[in-house]
Amino acid sequence: MGVLSNLQPERVFYYFEEICKIPHGSFHTDAISDYCMSFARSHGLRARQDASGNVVIWKDAAPGYDNGDTVILQGHLDMVCVKEDGCLLDLEKDGLRLVVEGDNVYAEGTSLGGDDGIAVAYALAILEDDTIPHPALEVVLTVNEEVGMLGATALDASDLKGRILLNLDSEDEGIFLTGCAGGATASGRIPVKWTEEEGVQYRVSIENLTGGHSGAEIDKGRANANVLMGRLLYTLMDEVDVWIASLSGGEKDNAIARFSHAEVVVGREQAAAFERCLEKTAEVIRREYAVKEAEMCIHGEKLGEGSTRVLQPVSASRVVLALVHMPNGVQKMEEALEGAVRTSLNLGQISLGEECFTAVSSVRSSLASEKDWLLEKLQSLAMLLGGECEITGEYPAWEYRPDSRIRELIVRIYEEQTGKKAEICSIHAGLECGILADKLPGLDCVSYGPQMRDIHTTGEVLSISSVKRTWELTLAVLAAMK
Repeated sequence: MGVLSNLQPERVFYYFEEICKIPHGSFHTDAISDYCMSFARSHGLRARQDASGNVVIWKDAAPGYDNGDTVILQGHLDMVCVKEDGCLLDLEKDGLRLVVEGDNVYAEGTSLGGDDGIAVAYALAILEDDTIPHPALEVVLTVNEEVGMLGATALDASDLKGRILLNLDSEDEGIFLTGCAGGATASGRIPVKWTEEEGVQYRVSIENLTGGHSGAEIDKGRANANVLMGRLLYTLMDEVDVWIASLSGGEKDNAIARFSHAEVVVGREQAAAFERCLEKTAEVIRREYAVKEAEMCIHGEKLGEGSTRVLQPVSASRVVLALVHMPNGVQKMEEALEGAVRTSLNLGQISLGEECFTAVSSVRSSLASEKDWLLEKLQSLAMLLGGECEITGEYPAWEYRPDSRIRELIVRIYEEQTGKKAEICSIHAGLECGILADKLPGLDCVSYGPQMRDIHTTGEVLSISSVKRTWELTLAVLAAMK
């Protein structure tokens, strides 16, 4: 018996639990891709798997639905893998430890991957059931969505006939998305040189921040640990002689950094002044984020004394100045849609290597010119500091379509089933609908899904009752497309 065996809809939760047994973080999706191909073969369904690992599965229309429009069901195979400090799971090798608590499913010590494992589970449950009425189906399961929608970008869509798409990659029940921001990943690299210094060694840590999705939560006022580390190091270096030995922070470019760590060396005679400055600055930062980041922890730990390899002063200054001056967060709000973010970026991941310091940002905008200008600013900053900035994973915005048949249908059925008013909006986070609409002219699509909370974090939960309601909605929409 599985942990989710008693939940309804039974086959949806069966496949979701099977998916959670298979490690499927971004760039590690071969096993889950192969699982989907094995599923197709065992159910006698035509399928293909491309070199990237994308999977497309076809199923003929149910009796009486031969004249219906072909529908594409779409989701992605990868998840954002994060875990709590002290969690011993290797998310490249181990499955998740699922827990049911009330109406919620979560994973012990890690993110859950409901984004977007639940879409895959819905699709497989529909494909296996020959009693469900539906038009011809094309199930498109992409890889590496969470790291720039690389799978959708690489997908050959020339054999897809469907021009109606149900994208099951949203996490707010009752909110139907009809547009999204375009984006890109910017990786700035600054060359560094090293030297040796004697002194007291410290580990400086910023931890226990809230984090979150850099599209959905970028406007919530949450702190970014990498940005705060830049401020902290700048202040410390302005007060005392500090040499940087190591620097790292964040886990994903599209997740707001929850932690950042640095190892530094301070002259013995300045150690006391360093500790006082660290505590004073930490208290200032904690006070500024007292409401949004009540659990924030900023502290220093003495590691010992001796000679340590550290950055040369010029390299250290360039690294810290990059962190201080790199734009981050909301850059512009939508003018015609109150409360909606138009342009933003997130400094999600930093690392200090042998030859260079790397800072990776996720850039988003629903206006291409603003996205391009922001990328130009990042490139010019890197160049000014003697480095370069590589732009990868660019994807187009998904523009609102005023005459959407599928939007009208799904909203009508949702309101009939629930008695609640549906909400139509665009999202600042990237969705694969934009890429697929670019590949499939005339595509009419909507993005929706069951209720989830705190995706991309260890607090991620999936609502059981919402999964059932969304399942019933999806089946009703397919049944109406005769």
